[in-house]
Amino acid sequence: MTSPAPLAPAYQEYLDQLLAAKVLIATGVQGVYGKGKAFEDVLQGFDRYVTEMGKDQNATELRFPPVITRKNFEASDYLKSFPHLAGTVHSFNGTERDHVHLLSLLESGGDWTTHFHSTDVVLTPAACYPVYPTVTGTLPEGGRLFDVMSYCFRHEPSVDPARMQIFRMHEYVRVGSPDDVRRFRDLWLERGLAMLAAVGLDAHDEVANDPFFGRAGKMLAVNQRDQALKFELVTPICSTESLTAVVSCNYHQDHFGDVFKIRQHDGSVAHTACVGFGLERITLALFKKHGFDFAAWPAQARKILGV
Repeated sequence: MTSPAPLAPAYQEYLDQLLAAKVLIATGVQGVYGKGKAFEDVLQGFDRYVTEMGKDQNATELRFPPVITRKNFEASDYLKSFPHLAGTVHSFNGTERDHVHLLSLLESGGDWTTHFHSTDVVLTPAACYPVYPTVTGTLPEGGRLFDVMSYCFRHEPSVDPARMQIFRMHEYVRVGSPDDVRRFRDLWLERGLAMLAAVGLDAHDEVANDPFFGRAGKMLAVNQRDQALKFELVTPICSTESLTAVVSCNYHQDHFGDVFKIRQHDGSVAHTACVGFGLERITLALFKKHGFDFAAWPAQARKILGV
C-alpha cells in the first residue's frame, strides 16, 4: 500500500474536494477525519455488501473494540516488523502532586505526556489480530472461519486521503489446513474483484508486500512477494499510475497458529489467512469514480449500497 513520494498535487486536490463537499471533516491532523453523512451512507452500504457476500461461508461473526491486549500484541511479533506503524495507549496514574506538575507543564507549553505511562492495551493494527488469541487450542475438523470488523490504527500521516491513520477493515479470517486457507484466499480474490466491479470500480489483483521496517524488513518483503503470500486488489483513486490497495488477501502460513498454539484436528499447527476490505478506501474510490451526486451514480451501485 505504497503511495508516491512526494505526493502529486492530485492527492491534495482530491482531499480539498472531499473537505469542501463535507464528505470528510478536517481535524487538524493528517489522516484523521470526521465523516459526513454521505460518506457513512456509502461505507455502511459496502459493509453490508461484504456481509451479504460472505453469508455462504457460515462464518462466526465477532466484533472487537479497536484495542487489543498488550500481551497479545507483543506475542503477535508486530513490533518486529512494523514498529513505525504501531500506536500504544498511555494513561495518567500519578499522585495529586504529579497532577499539579502536569497542569503546570500544560500551561507553560511543556511536555505533559511525561506523566503518562503505557497501559495494558494497544491500538488494533488490523481487524484480524484480536481473533487469533480466541481460537487457541484444537480446531474442529475443517477448521474455522470468522467475520470481523473493527477500527484500526496505523501511524502514517499523509495528505493522501486514502492513507488514514484511523480506518475500518471488514475481514474474513480462515483458520485451518494449508489447503483450506489457500482455497479461501483464492476464492475471495475472485469474489473481491467481482464485488468491486459490481459497484463500478476498475480493479485488478497484484502480488504485494507489507511495509516491513528497516533493512531486515526488505528481505521479509522480498520473501513475501516471492512466495506470493500477499495479494492486493488495487484501483485508481488519486492516481492512475500509483494505484491504491482497497482489498488485501494475506496468507500467514503457520505464524499465528504457532504463536497462539492453534492446532488442527490432527494436532498439526494451524495455518491462517485473511481477506480485508478497506472500507474507507473503497468509499473514497467510489466518490472519486462516480462523483458527489448520488443521482449520477450507476443504478446497480446505488442499489447494492442503498444510496
